[in-house]
Amino acid sequence: GLAFMKQRRMGLNDFIQRLATNSYACKHPEVQSILNLSPPQDAELMNTNPSPPPSPSQQINLGPSSNPSAKPSDFHFLKVIGKGSFGKVLLARHRADDEFYAVKVLQKKAILKKKEEKHIMSERNVLLKNVKHPFLVGLHYSFQTADKLYFILDYINGGELFYHLQRERCFLEPRARFYAAEIGSALGYLHSLNIVYRDLKPENILLDSQGHIILTDFGLCKENIEPNGTTSTFCGTPEYLAPEVLHKQPYDRTVDWWCLGAVLYEMLYGLPPFYSRNTAEMYDNILNKPLQLKPNISNAARHLLEGLLQKDRTKRLGCTDDFIEIKNHMFFSPINWDDLNAKKITPPFNPNVTGPNDLRHFDPEFTDEPVPNSIGCSPDSALATASIKEAAEAFVGFSYAPSMDSYL
Repeated sequence: GLAFMKQRRMGLNDFIQRLATNSYACKHPEVQSILNLSPPQDAELMNTNPSPPPSPSQQINLGPSSNPSAKPSDFHFLKVIGKGSFGKVLLARHRADDEFYAVKVLQKKAILKKKEEKHIMSERNVLLKNVKHPFLVGLHYSFQTADKLYFILDYINGGELFYHLQRERCFLEPRARFYAAEIGSALGYLHSLNIVYRDLKPENILLDSQGHIILTDFGLCKENIEPNGTTSTFCGTPEYLAPEVLHKQPYDRTVDWWCLGAVLYEMLYGLPPFYSRNTAEMYDNILNKPLQLKPNISNAARHLLEGLLQKDRTKRLGCTDDFIEIKNHMFFSPINWDDLNAKKITPPFNPNVTGPNDLRHFDPEFTDEPVPNSIGCSPDSALATASIKEAAEAFVGFSYAPSMDSYL
C-alpha cells in the first residue's frame, strides 16, 4: 500500500510540476490561488527558461568528468539542499533513470569575476579534479550552460553524522575511531593530490545508506561568518576553526588535522573543543586556552587529541609526514587501513535506509506535501520548511544545557 501511495504521490507531483511549468496556466489567477504560488523565481526548480549551451568563449574546461550531451532538462529539480556564495545544491531526480542526485549548480560569473576565483576553481574546487575515494562524495559527470556549471553528485541520505551524535550525546571510542579513521583516510588522500580540504565541519560529514562516512562540500564555501563582538552566538554548529585560520594566517595541510581533532573531540565529549556559548569567548579559547581533557577517555585518545589540537601548527601531529603520522598513531592500532578503504569493516551503526532512493532522512514537508514546496513558490520556501534535522538542532541547546557546567 505504501509503495502504491508513494507512486501516486510521485505521479501527482509530476503532474503538478508539468502544470506549473506551463507558464500560461500558472499565471491564471485561479491556478495561482489553488497552488498558492507567487510567480516562480527559481528557474532550476521550475525547469523553465532553459539556459542556452555555452558558446566556445564561455566554455570552462570541466576535465574528464564533462558530459557535453547532458542538459538541465534531464532532471526534475525538487528542492534546494545547500546554498553558498557561488551557487546552490539541488536535490534532483533524473528523468530517465528515476534516481536521485545532488546537483551542484555554480554561477559562472561569480567564479570568473576575479582571477583569484579562477584560482579557487582550480585549487579549491575538488570537483574539477574528479577525485575518487570511498569516503568522498562521488561525481557522476558535469556539464555547463552559457551561465552555469552543473555537477551531478551522489545524493547521500544516511543523515549528517552530527545529527546522529546529537541523538546519542556522544559515541563510544570504537565508533568514534571508525569515523575518525574514514575521515582521516579521505583527508590523507586529498593531501596526496595537494588539496587541502579546509572546510571540515559537521554539515559536510554525512553517512551513506550503509553507515560509512562521506565528506561532501555541499556548503559551497559558505560566506564566512565574522566574529562580531561578544553578542554573537552560534546558531547550530560552530565550524572547527583552527588558530591559524582565526589569525587569518595562510594555512596548509595541517589545518585539516586540527579539524579531525575537533571532530574526534566532539564525538567523544559531545561538544566541540574550547566550546563556549559566546562565540567571541570560544574564539579566544581556541587561540589561548590550553586543551584540557576530562579523564573519561583512553590514554591513546588523549594523546591523539593533544597531538591534533596543538595550537602551533608546526608542532601539530601530521606536520612532517602528514597522514602517515595519523595512521600510525596508537589510537588507530585496531584499524586495518586496507580493509577500511575497501569498506570491509562493518560500520558500527546502520542508518536504516534501504538505499539511495529511500527518502527517510528527507524533509517530511517535502515528501508528504509535494504541491507547494517542489514548485518553489518563493526562492527560499524550500529552505524555509523546517526539517526534522532543523527541529532537532533547535533542541540541541536544551539537551546540552543541563550538563553544560561539567564542560566549562
